[in-house]
Amino acid sequence: MNRQTFKLLPELFGDGVMAEIFSAERTVLAWLRTEEALAWAQAEAGVIEPGDAEAIAAACVPANIDLPRLWAEAANVGYPILPLVRMISAALPEGPNGRVHYGATTQDIMDTGLALQLGEALDRVPELLGAFGDAVAALVAGHAGTVVAARTHAQQAVPTTFGAKLAVLLAEVTRQRERVGATARQVRVVSLFGAGGTSAAMGERSSAVRAALARELGLRTTEVPWHVARDGVAEFGVTCASLAATAARFAREVVDLSRTEVGEVREAGGHHRGASSTMPQKANPIGCEAVIGMSGTAGALSSALFRAMEAGHERAAGEWQVEWYAVPLLAELAAGALATAADVAAGLRVYPEAMRANLDAEGGLIMAEAYMMRLAPALGRERAHDLVYKAAHEAREHGRALADALLEVAGPGDLESLGALPIPPESYVGDAEAVCAAALAAWRAGPGAGREEAVLEESA
Repeated sequence: MNRQTFKLLPELFGDGVMAEIFSAERTVLAWLRTEEALAWAQAEAGVIEPGDAEAIAAACVPANIDLPRLWAEAANVGYPILPLVRMISAALPEGPNGRVHYGATTQDIMDTGLALQLGEALDRVPELLGAFGDAVAALVAGHAGTVVAARTHAQQAVPTTFGAKLAVLLAEVTRQRERVGATARQVRVVSLFGAGGTSAAMGERSSAVRAALARELGLRTTEVPWHVARDGVAEFGVTCASLAATAARFAREVVDLSRTEVGEVREAGGHHRGASSTMPQKANPIGCEAVIGMSGTAGALSSALFRAMEAGHERAAGEWQVEWYAVPLLAELAAGALATAADVAAGLRVYPEAMRANLDAEGGLIMAEAYMMRLAPALGRERAHDLVYKAAHEAREHGRALADALLEVAGPGDLESLGALPIPPESYVGDAEAVCAAALAAWRAGPGAGREEAVLEESA
C-alpha cells in the first residue's frame, strides 16, 4: 500500500497547481513522455524502426500502468523504471516490445522526467511571483507619501514612507523574477548517457538521439552527462527557498507592524479569520504565520540538496534519493509561500493615522538626525551629534519633547542655524518617493529588462 504522509502546512496554504505538477500521476506521466520521446528520437536517428516508435508511443499511456503494482515492484527493485518499462512492453507485440528504453538507463528517464517537471514548476512560479509583486507594487504606489517610522535594530530610526519601505521589497521581488528565469534555463536539460555516462549502449548515434530527444521534449541538449552533477537541481531548490524567504520577509514585516502596540497594518479580516479558540478578541496574522513557517522549512530543506551534490563516481549511492523527497516539497513550499503572501499583500489594511501617531511616540526623538544635520553646517558633525545626543538623553529620561530639551542644553549661539522648531517628520523623508518610483519602474519593465540594461552597460 502506498501511504502518503499528511502535510498540514501545504494542505492548508499550499498551491494546488504546484502540488499537481509533482503528483504521482504527473511524475509517472513525465517518465512516459520521456520513453515515448526517446522512441521517436531513436527512429529519427535510425536506431529503431519508425513503426516500432509508433507502437511504443501508443503504449506509453497511463492506462497501461498499474500504479499500485508499479510502486510495489519499485520498492523491491529500488527504482520505478524497470517495472514501468515492463508494463509498457507488456502492452506491445513482439518486435516493438524489445525496443522500449533502448540503450537508456533508469536515471536517464527519471532525470529527463524531472527536467520536465522542474520546467513546469518554473512556469508556474512567475505567475505566483507576479501576483505577489503586483500586490506589493500597488502598496508602493498607494503609499509612496505615507510617512512612517523607519526602524533599525527594531527601534525607531528616522522617518520614511510606507511605500519606500515596501519598495525595497519590490526591488527584491524584481530580482527574484530574474533568478527564476535563469534557473529555468539551467534546469531544462535532457539526460541520456546510459549506465556509466558514456552512451556506449546507444553507439555512435547517441548524440543525435539525445538532440532529437531534447527537441521532442522542449529541453536543451548537452554533450556532458549530469547523473552525479546535481548543481542544477540544487539551484532549483535554493531558488525555491530564496523565493519563500522573500515572501517571509514581507510576512515578518506585517507581523511586526500589526502588533497591538504598533498597529500600523493588519491582515484582511473575515468571520473567524485568525480567531482563537479561547480568546474572542484575537485576529491573528495567520497568513503571515503560514508564510514564515513554509519559508523556515524550505530553507532547512534546501540544505539537503548540497548533500545530494556529493554523489560519487558515475552514479549516486543514496545521495540522489535525497532529491526525491526534497525537490517536490521545496517547490510546493515556495509556491504556497508566494501565493499566501500575495493574498496578504492584496488585502493588507494600512493605518496611516497609527503610523503618524507612532512617529510622536518618543516626543520627536525620531527627528534627532534631522536636528543634527541642520546644526552640522555651523557646528560640525561631531559637535552637533554630541549636542543632540545630550538633548535626546534628557528628553528620554524626563519624558520631554526633543525640541524642548534641545533648547535647554544648547549653548549661546548653538541654535542660530537650526530654524523653526519642531522639525516635522514629513520634511525629512529624503528620496523616499524617488525610491518608490524607481522600484515601480523596474517591476513594470517586466522580465529581462534589468538583464538587457546590464548587457548594454557592459558593452558601452
